[in-house]
Amino acid sequence: MPVSEIWDVLRRPLVTEKGTALAETGKYLFEVHIDATKAQIKGAVERAFSVKVEAVNVAIVHGKMRRWKRWTARRPDWKKATVTLKSGERLDLFEQ
Repeated sequence: MPVSEIWDVLRRPLVTEKGTALAETGKYLFEVHIDATKAQIKGAVERAFSVKVEAVNVAIVHGKMRRWKRWTARRPDWKKATVTLKSGERLDLFEQ
């Protein structure tokens, strides 16, 4: 998997209160491409950060309805991945 494909699969890390609490247990949250599979996400994380992934859980987050004056619009859906690393592995990306 070339480097450009890795960052097409992994959009951005999700740095939230819940995400930082999960990072202490070896689980990390990422926003990923809507069509990415668990195997693609696992491969992208392993190649990008040189770690071993134990499990990947995914969830589709549905976009919210937004209003502006008299118009309504719907924000796009996106996919969230929870990546569990093998014991002893860490991502320094979240340790700042």
